[in-house]
Amino acid sequence: MSAGTIYGLGLGPGDPDLMTVRADRLLRGARHVAFFRKAGRKGKARQIVEGLILEGATEHPMNYPVTTEIPLGDPEYNRQLAAFYATNTEHLAALARAGEDVVVLCEGDPFFYGSFMHLYTRLCGQVPVEVVPAITGMSAAWTASAAPITWGDDVLTVLMGTLPEEDLAARMTTTDALVVMKIGRNFEKVCRALRRAGLYDRAWLVEYAAMPGQQVRRLAGADVANVPYFSIILVHGQGRRP
Repeated sequence: MSAGTIYGLGLGPGDPDLMTVRADRLLRGARHVAFFRKAGRKGKARQIVEGLILEGATEHPMNYPVTTEIPLGDPEYNRQLAAFYATNTEHLAALARAGEDVVVLCEGDPFFYGSFMHLYTRLCGQVPVEVVPAITGMSAAWTASAAPITWGDDVLTVLMGTLPEEDLAARMTTTDALVVMKIGRNFEKVCRALRRAGLYDRAWLVEYAAMPGQQVRRLAGADVANVPYFSIILVHGQGRRP
């Protein structure tokens, strides 16, 4: 029996209409569909494909053992996640060895800060594994802002809001255009860094880009009480143009 293939299926930023033709085809024909989620939640990736999964397909939810309950620098955080990825790697590999294809749902692009990367590196060499690329959430965010993110020779920097404030501010001062992801509880820290870099007044906040509830507004003066995880801050480049 030939082994099945594990597909890291990029779903795009949230709107099912923005999935690729290949991703749609693989999803609609899949007998096994795996997806990440926080325990007790449906999972954002699973919500995106509601109504698109083949009737009778087997679903394989992968519940994160920890998300924000333990600091990223705590060794226990890495220990629990490593065990989680090892367990799910073996489960998916067993399905593939039995001849089954499996699609793993991935928000955005699987190779852009996605959880699937941790499965991919463990699955490679065990069973066939392929990645289906997709539109990123940041692309949907700057499209929603109705302005190009870069012009001419602008340098674009992508930062994670989880970085220390000093690192954020230092990197912000050396770029022409900026994307900051993983905002959520890091919002105030990111805002302080933007002020230090002199970029705060040029920044835009995009929540739930290409998803229900999308909001686009200038960061300065915004009345923001709770910023969701699916938020992106943009600073558009102002480079050369004809």
